[in-house]
Amino acid sequence: MSHVCLVTGAAGGIGRAVVRRLAEDGFSILAADLSRDAARDTLSGLPGEGHRAVALDVADETSVINTFRVAEEAGAPIDAVVAAAGILLFGPGGERPPITEIELKDWNLTQSVNSTGTFLLLREYLRAASRRTLRNGRFVGFASVAAQLGGYRSSSAYIASKSAVLGLIKAGAREAAHLGITVNAVAPGLIDAPMLHQSLDPGNYATVTGSIPLQRVGSPEDVAGAVAFLMGKDSSYITGAVIDVNGGYRMQ
Repeated sequence: MSHVCLVTGAAGGIGRAVVRRLAEDGFSILAADLSRDAARDTLSGLPGEGHRAVALDVADETSVINTFRVAEEAGAPIDAVVAAAGILLFGPGGERPPITEIELKDWNLTQSVNSTGTFLLLREYLRAASRRTLRNGRFVGFASVAAQLGGYRSSSAYIASKSAVLGLIKAGAREAAHLGITVNAVAPGLIDAPMLHQSLDPGNYATVTGSIPLQRVGSPEDVAGAVAFLMGKDSSYITGAVIDVNGGYRMQ
């Protein structure tokens, strides 16, 4: 049986690319998004078999717990997780809101999806892994160049939520190691996907590419390629790491 990989945010621009790439690499995909219909749509035309779709709110503890439980009861337990679901809230007109204008409800929503959602997925994945023997376990979270640089195009709420992911990945890597599970993250830069379109029209990409050494905005497939590497056998000795996918926008 193929490894089953849960991909959250599967209906998003990057999520769709991750789903397709991992299916091409031989995973059976459990595509998850707020809308099951939207998640199911990402499975259309995928190679391989055993793909399924599920409605999942990563910020809801019960929803996350049930997703793992139902998968186990169906005889297709989750072998790997890509936590790609995320949210970025802007002010009117697509402007980045300063700290002084961020409402608590928007701050809390951002944390609940981006950081708490990643925590819940990692927690339930490790709990499930402790109940059975897991071969080549993988967890990949999503950080952001915004957390590494302090923003530019993102709000402080988003930056803080993705900074939490960076720390969680390191802590999770240490705690998951004895289970044979690697825990890593990708940190996308400016990627041609709906989240970037909130603040920058694709027709205006030239206004930002000058600050990117590779002189282009990244594609969802660029991110999916990095995820695929972390999910594969060639990354078996890598854990607690973050792969920057930003065209050189931020180097360390």
